[in-house]
Amino acid sequence: MSGTLIRATCLAALLVVWQVVATWLNDPILPSPIAVADKIVEHFNQGELLSHLGITLLRVFAAFFIAMAVGSIVGILMGASKTTDSALDGILVLALNIPALVTILLCYIWLGLTDVAAVAAVALNKIPTVTVTLREGARAVDKELLQVAKAFRLSASKTLFNVYLPQLYPYLMAASRNGLALIWKIVLVVELLGRSSGVGFQLGTFFQFFDIASILAYTVAFIVVIMLIEQLIMRPLDRRIATWRV
Repeated sequence: MSGTLIRATCLAALLVVWQVVATWLNDPILPSPIAVADKIVEHFNQGELLSHLGITLLRVFAAFFIAMAVGSIVGILMGASKTTDSALDGILVLALNIPALVTILLCYIWLGLTDVAAVAAVALNKIPTVTVTLREGARAVDKELLQVAKAFRLSASKTLFNVYLPQLYPYLMAASRNGLALIWKIVLVVELLGRSSGVGFQLGTFFQFFDIASILAYTVAFIVVIMLIEQLIMRPLDRRIATWRV
């Protein structure tokens, strides 16, 4: 049985169990999958679902690219230089242990209730974990391969793109996939606390009205979008950049 078929079977089983339990309880506290699907269609037809999904995705991507860029550069520098690692290690440990909620609140206080503050808060929460992953990758780079490249007088660009970076690809992909899974969750909290748009804001509104079906509808819709990104972008990219090992 293929992996796709196994995943589909498990998902179908989960939906069946959910439907049976919801039918047995017969309580609005646990809407059935059918009721949630009806809410998704309703919010989609009203136009608000796509609008808020799009706004949240923009924040997710902005924070993701900032965190990956800054975290990768700092992590590679720390992994390649013991002096840099010693100088920044204490700051990195401190950043790793600052609660996400504290960072969010401080960014809103210092930068105002703006998208800049929202994206900055999410990026600051993710940069340390990216840094740790890429630092380990830089430490694991085969120095002998770099010496071979130097012996064959490869240019700096060829050495970087053909020898150095390929060894970091697994670490980059690990940081990317983990980052995407973490960032969108933090974005929802950021939107809940200080924005007037996005999926997180909508979830807060539905919570006030105890509209559980709508909460689950928005949650399912956003999870589906993230899963599509994983299946259509992250996994194919992972397979493509891993071909250097073959």
